[in-house]
Amino acid sequence: MTTKIDLLSLLPEEIETYLASLGEPRYRAKQIFDWCRRGTPIPEMSNLPAALRKRLDETCEWRLPTVEVKQTSALDGTVKYLFRLLDGNCVESVLMRYRHGTTLCISSEVGCPMGCQFCASTIGGKVRNLTPSEMLGQVIAASLDAGERIDGVVLMGIGEPLDNYDNVMKFLRLVGHPAGLNIGYRHISLSTCGIVPRIYDLAKENLPITLSVSLHAATDEVRSAIMPVNRRYPVAELLGACADYFKTTGRRISFEYTLIAGKNDSARDAEVLADVLLAHLGRVPIHVNLIRVNEVAETGFRHGTAAEANAFAEVLTRRGIVATVRRRLGADIDAACGQLRKKQADGKEGDS
Repeated sequence: MTTKIDLLSLLPEEIETYLASLGEPRYRAKQIFDWCRRGTPIPEMSNLPAALRKRLDETCEWRLPTVEVKQTSALDGTVKYLFRLLDGNCVESVLMRYRHGTTLCISSEVGCPMGCQFCASTIGGKVRNLTPSEMLGQVIAASLDAGERIDGVVLMGIGEPLDNYDNVMKFLRLVGHPAGLNIGYRHISLSTCGIVPRIYDLAKENLPITLSVSLHAATDEVRSAIMPVNRRYPVAELLGACADYFKTTGRRISFEYTLIAGKNDSARDAEVLADVLLAHLGRVPIHVNLIRVNEVAETGFRHGTAAEANAFAEVLTRRGIVATVRRRLGADIDAACGQLRKKQADGKEGDS
């Protein structure tokens, strides 16, 4: 059986090469790439000859996700999508509207292998990697459904982006291509739980994206208990890679820190976090983004009060570290990653 070409995963020059193998003129590549960025299926690429459309339809896959479930927050307009993929698997994306533009948080894997105890995405483990087209397709499908341009992308949904490194790098080049969606790299953030070798690799890619590191604890004892990745790449090693990332790219690093009541959210925890960050990063510009943990039934974790979160931020600020408490978007829908997919798998999906 011949493997079909994943058309949405191809850059213009790759489409040119494929067309040449079919004996077709290379200029058609620009037309096809333009249709792809619009999310137009092959049979509807109207400026291509019918014979070429038929050949492409026979030899290529069309991996644009479809909307399975859509939830819209009555509080702030945040939209949660459950997208169905070509093989029947589902992933989530969240469309968030800010004063500066519209940002989509996308998934990079079906499920997640990292085992972070506070996250619903990892329940059930990893099924498979997403292809570049399936990541790009989330952006295209959300834009088509919303009827507006997506200005920024956050790789912070289901999955660990650096565990799917090659496909994620290809996605970044597709989504930022000037002839494609042309989303500026400075409007793209990639979140990782800390796969240290890949952070060094990412620094060399010459992509001015923002690196966001899921830290969630300042000591190896606490971090290893809630994030298994820390047993392989401990805090000092992770922060050393972050220092190198800034040295190589000049880009400020963001640290995600989920506040879990009774585990990592005390004033003392804040002081230890400041000590560790200052010891390893010194004058490196960083931002700590504090997040009150989402209360997922399976984890048993609970969050403290908003006042306690603000007090934690004040400790860091007093120590000279920029820190903010993340505003909770989509609080009345399943906006945290993994929740809607799990409900769907359990047969309890939300209303569309």
